[in-house]
Formats: sequence, C-alpha cells, structure tokens
Amino acid sequence: MHHQIGVSLKSNYGLFCPYPNTLQNPRLSPFPSAAKRNYSILNCKGIEIPVAKPNSLSFGNGSVEDDRIKAIGVKEIDVATLGNLCVDIVLSVPKLPPKPLNERRDYMEELSKSPPDKRYWEAGGNCNMAIAAARLGLRVVTVGHVGDEIYGRFLLDVLHGEGISTVEMKEQSDVVDSLLEAYQTLLCWVLVDPLHRHGFCSRADFNEEPAFSWMSKLSTEAKMAIRRSKIIFCNGYGFDELSPRLLVSALDYAVEVGTSIFFDPGPRGKSLATGTPEEQIALDKYLRMSDVLLLTSEEAESLTGTEDPVLAGQELLRKGIRTKWVIIKLGPKGSILITPSSVSCAPAFKVNVIDTVGCGDSFVSAIAFGFIHKMPLVHTLTIANAVGAATAMGCGAGRNVANLRQVMELMRSSNLNEEDKFWEELLKEHSHTEEITILTKMAINQSNNRVKCASVQKAVSELLRELESAQKKQVGACR
Repeated sequence: MHHQIGVSLKSNYGLFCPYPNTLQNPRLSPFPSAAKRNYSILNCKGIEIPVAKPNSLSFGNGSVEDDRIKAIGVKEIDVATLGNLCVDIVLSVPKLPPKPLNERRDYMEELSKSPPDKRYWEAGGNCNMAIAAARLGLRVVTVGHVGDEIYGRFLLDVLHGEGISTVEMKEQSDVVDSLLEAYQTLLCWVLVDPLHRHGFCSRADFNEEPAFSWMSKLSTEAKMAIRRSKIIFCNGYGFDELSPRLLVSALDYAVEVGTSIFFDPGPRGKSLATGTPEEQIALDKYLRMSDVLLLTSEEAESLTGTEDPVLAGQELLRKGIRTKWVIIKLGPKGSILITPSSVSCAPAFKVNVIDTVGCGDSFVSAIAFGFIHKMPLVHTLTIANAVGAATAMGCGAGRNVANLRQVMELMRSSNLNEEDKFWEELLKEHSHTEEITILTKMAINQSNNRVKCASVQKAVSELLRELESAQKKQVGACR
C-alpha cells in the first residue's frame, strides 16, 4: 500500500491498536492497567504516538495535544467511515411493520423483548462500506460509537475479523452507563416479507434527538483518524445517530487537515432538506464542501428539482465549493460520473439480482478505490458497478457484501446491460459538454466527436491487474 513505513501490514486491523484483538477503549483492554493510564497509544505501521488526554489539555488552543496531532502529516489510512455503526437484525416476517409511528414502536418493542438468534445478526450501516472497501485491499477505520454489550462486542468482532480498525468517537475518560439505552449499540431491524420487500425499524425512528445526542465533540482518537485518512465517508443516516453540530465539526476538521470528503445523503437527504434549521444547515454544508457526492437519480432530483440526472449533477457541482465529482446511481442501468468538464457513463453489469441491500454502500467503496488510485473516470465507474452488482447476487449486507473473487469473476464476464436507446436519449441533450465518455463493448474507433467509446475489455484488463495486486495482500475473510 502507499506510504509504507518500517513494516508491512497484512490487514487493516491494528492501525490504531498496539495489541492484537483489542479496541482502543479501556473497557475492552485485556491489560488491567490500561484504564489507569493518562494517555492512549495510537499505533500506525510500527509507530507509537502517545496522545495526552483532554482532562488536562484541550483542543485547538495551541496545546501539546493539538501540536502532536498537527505534526502527523502522512495519511496511512485509505478510508475512514463516520458514524452509522449498527447491528442489523434480519428477520423474515409475514408482513412489513405498520406505517403509523406508535404502531411501529409497539411492533419494534415486541421484536426487542428478547435477543433473536445470533444467526440473524449482521453488521450494518457504514460497516457495509467499510467491509467492501477492506475487501478491495483498502486500509479502513470506522469512527463511531459502539456500546459495551452483546451487540457491540459482536460488531467489533466482525469488523476486526475483516481487518478493519475501530476508533471510539467519545473520549476514553468519559463516563457512560452501559445499561442505559442511549449508550448502547444501535440496532436496526431489517424485516423481509414473503415478496422480498424490506422494512426497517430502529430506536432512532422514534426520537426527535439523534440516538447519541449526548456526544458533543470528536475524541482525540477520532480527530487522529480523520487526519490520517485520505477519505472520510459520511452518509445521511449518520444524522440519526450524531448531532448536526458534531457532523459539521468532523467535516470542518477534515477540510482543515486535507482529508477528502465523500457524502451520500441517501433517502435521508429529502427529510434533512426540510428538517430542523440545524439539519438543513448541516446538509447544505456537506453538499457544498464534499469532494465527492453520491446520489441515486431520485435523490438528486429531490435535492435539485431536476429530473435529468446529468443536469442535476451539474447543478450540484455549480453550488459546490470543493466538489470535484458528482456520481449518480441509476440502479440496473448503471451510473454516471459528472465533473465540471466531463460526463462519464458506465452501463451496469447483467446479474441475477437476489438482494439489493448493501449495493449502494459497496458501490461507494469502489468509487473510493478509483479515487485513491487516480483511475480513469470510466474505470472507476466500471469497478463500482461490478462491486455493487456482485453484492446484489448475494443475500444481505455486512459480511455478505461482495468479496474480491466475486468481483473479479463478474468483471471477466464483461456482460454489460447495454441499453443504447436509454443512453442516447440521456446524452443527446448534453452535446455542449466538453467531454462525454461511455463504457461499451463496441470498438474504440466507433467514437465520434461528441461521444468517446471506452472499451470494457480494456477497462476490465487494467482493473484486474490492480485487483490482483490487492488480492495478494489479503488474508482470511477478505478474500
């Protein structure tokens, strides 16, 4: 990987942890004296850096702690995810939960009376993106809150088993009551009816405040993780857990330390746009200050009022301050990547779709892979489409997202869902765009002055070389 110093790591886990199989949190340390120390050790590729605790030093005021964090300029982590760490409980039900809020609450409380069998548990939320990214060979850290109970321990085991580091957002010196629901790992009930339709319930649905509204600032370790990462990823569901103020502080800090920001508002984008003043301000700032925006065509339309996905993407670019890419996901048709001077298009791969849960999260991980490796834009879309499609061939998210072998097999087939009429209709209105590129099975010489045709065979050949290199670095579940 990039910026290797001293030693070569075989997995992502351990990036912040000097001891295997422990989280940087006193309650999970096997060493009794760990909770008594007045500092934590963040281990990164053989370099141990003591970080003084905030009970004696504060951030941003010229403190020793502030100086130590600012002194770290090397970005050894590829991707950090922000918040939205939850456990999915995936159950088959005769019918989906009712829509009225009070009836949904009763429905969920009935489900929650006793923990369901562990075989129905799965890592959810941003864990999907983190796992998919780790399986592409990226070094990943999750920044968020996990409770000290059976669900939290399960989530940590899954993440660490995938080679993913974990960083707690709250300070280690903070005292919390692990028995109180507000401090426990967030659960999301993923309910599947006989027609394979999905319904979702969590305690965040029934509270006006975010689930972890008690958390008011980023921990020292969280700031360190953001600073050391090339990319930080946040999605709209993060607002269900964390306050708009805290999310904005993470964004501001990422801008300050030169970390690229990826933001996917998801279905929450629409409600945030009409939410509290704080939510509206935070959403607007993420839309303007992110380097890469990712939306479905429906989400882009809801935020811009523009049905044409290319025009919607271009409008988001115009409003953006730092925005470099806007990526529009078109489901089974493919995806579009829009920059200020170009439009790149990639039809989807043809697959037998089993379950679409986790496809969007997996897609984001591959966009990050292309961004970090500075790939041609259409190549970035190609690998993202492949990772999303390979995930759709499985059942559920979490550990069920696509692995590298599945992605490579799908890409070798080069079986595109080419719908010429759809792409012609979409692009004919955009002849003024400087450069339009579309992935196709057609020969390169079929390109014309307006549209460049990029060979899928060539794209796949070059991508497979990158992925084969990543595969050699993987161990265990990551394969």
